[in-house]
Amino acid sequence: MAAALPPQRCEERQLIRLIATPEDHRIAQLAAAAIGLSLIDAAIPLPLPGVKPGLANIVTLIVLARYGWTAAAWVTGLRVFAGGLLLGYFLSPGFFMSLTGALFSLLTLAAAHRLPSRWFGPVSWSILAAFAHIGGQLVLARLWLIPHNGLFLMVPFFAVAALVFGIINGLLATRLLAELSANETEVENA
Repeated sequence: MAAALPPQRCEERQLIRLIATPEDHRIAQLAAAAIGLSLIDAAIPLPLPGVKPGLANIVTLIVLARYGWTAAAWVTGLRVFAGGLLLGYFLSPGFFMSLTGALFSLLTLAAAHRLPSRWFGPVSWSILAAFAHIGGQLVLARLWLIPHNGLFLMVPFFAVAALVFGIINGLLATRLLAELSANETEVENA
C-alpha cells in the first residue's frame, strides 16, 4: 500500500514589501523627535491639571514651515498615538483629550499656514494652535467628561498658559528654523 501524501497547498504565501521613501524616513525621524519631547513634557510637573508646555509642538511648527501641512499632520498623528501607547493612556480619556486638541490645532494650522507670511509665522501659528488645542480640549471635556458649565471658569488660566507656551514654543521654533537654514547655507557653500 502506498502511503498517503499530505495535501499540497494550492496557494503560496506572498510577501508584501513596503518601500519607504526618503520622505517616510524624514517623517519617522521628526515624529520620533516629537514623541521624545512628549515624554519630556509628561514628566514636567505643573500646578494646573491639563496644562503642559507642548514641547512637541515645536517639531510640528518646524515641519509645517519646512515640509507643509500634510507632513505636520503625519508627525502630529504619529506623536499622539505613539505617545498614548508609551505613556500608558492609549484609548483613555487623556488620549482622546490629546487627540482632540491635536485635531483642532492641526485644523487651525492648516488655515494659519495660508495667512500672509509677512505678518504670520511660527510664533503666531504657535499661539493660534495653542488656543485651538486648549479650546478643543475644553469642548470635549464639557461634552464628555465634565458636563457642567463651571468648567469654563478655568478658561482664563488655560488662556494665559496657551499664550505663554504658544509664544515660547513659537520663538524656539523660529530660532531652530533659523539655525537649520544657516546650516543648510553653510553646507551648500562648502
